[in-house]
Amino acid sequence: LALKVMRLTKPTLFTNIPVTCEEKDLPGDLFNQLMRDDPSTVNGAEVLMLGEMLTLPQNFGNIFLGETFSSYISVHNDSNQVVKDILVKADLQTSSQRLNLSASNAAVAELKPDCCIDDVIHHEVKEIGTHILVCAVSYTTQAGEKMYFRKFFKFQVLKPLDVKTKFYNAETDEVFLEAQIQNMTTSPMFMEKVSLEPSIMYNVTELNSVSQAGECVSTFGSRAYLQPMDTRQYLYCLKPKNEFAEKAGIIKGVTVIGKLDIVWKTNLGERGRLQTSQLQRMAPGYGDVRLSLEAIPDTVNLEEPFHITCKITNCSERTMDLVLEMCNTNSIHWCGISGRQLGKLHPSSSLCLALTLLSSVQGLQSISGLRLTDTFLKRTYEYDDIAQVCVVSSAIKVES
Repeated sequence: LALKVMRLTKPTLFTNIPVTCEEKDLPGDLFNQLMRDDPSTVNGAEVLMLGEMLTLPQNFGNIFLGETFSSYISVHNDSNQVVKDILVKADLQTSSQRLNLSASNAAVAELKPDCCIDDVIHHEVKEIGTHILVCAVSYTTQAGEKMYFRKFFKFQVLKPLDVKTKFYNAETDEVFLEAQIQNMTTSPMFMEKVSLEPSIMYNVTELNSVSQAGECVSTFGSRAYLQPMDTRQYLYCLKPKNEFAEKAGIIKGVTVIGKLDIVWKTNLGERGRLQTSQLQRMAPGYGDVRLSLEAIPDTVNLEEPFHITCKITNCSERTMDLVLEMCNTNSIHWCGISGRQLGKLHPSSSLCLALTLLSSVQGLQSISGLRLTDTFLKRTYEYDDIAQVCVVSSAIKVES
């Protein structure tokens, strides 16, 4: 028996190196005419390297993580005898496991001369590094002798994409994720889908499109091609669900965000898919008491009162008795009673406060001067530069 193994890949477009010259040169229009007569060139675009013809693969080619490896296995009977009980087994050996890729593990009863057993195997590559395709054939000759042989086919699985992530923690409980995706292959990629699958604690909003004339248009343009070694940034906003809003804001340690799902196509439509492991970010620590702004105007009038809404959360494991003090700065003046009692605040609970203030200086002003004192421990927490507002002259009309 003879064993043949071939990788199944799609053809590629034929590339032709253009050879041309100026009309004033010695060959004149000879080279250009030869290119026009060449059947592999594109009519009217002969100087382009890419032609309209397809060419079969001449070598094994590159295999990238996330693609599907397909192979054709054929066992042919080269003898003039009938062999029996033929068993063809195909295993894929990686650095961590051995996978059986055979479509059927049942033995073929007999194989007549000049006949063959064919099988096509498919495997989605999920590991980087060395892979060994082990093809083993066992059979029994006409004389009853049991025979066995195997062949090894070694190939490397390369990294198609380089994915880097950055997390930005907003003043609220929102988290912004920036994913930088770089094409590490030697051919352009069509990015079919890049999405973020959030964990059960978050809702996600994609920020990779803009609304134009009532339609969502990708910020990357109509052609979603990623050239070799090019990098593209994708942005997502994650907001905790209502039932997890409090926990997501005060949990200390590592918080699971979700995972990226990337689907692309190359060459003539070969599909690849990668899913990252669960992305984790280090949740910011807020100390014992967290103060955040729930509502604040962007622009206010000079020397006119405006309102803000603050949210105070007890991040400790004990009950607090809080007192609020408001200290004026050179530009920000608080309206109301300073030193008022807020009452007891239990662990992981929150309260909202509506406060009034005004600014005596124009420009971009920082809101500062809030002080919270825990009367149980006699400990004061200071909050400065918690937000900024743009203060304009009252003669300028502020658009609501």
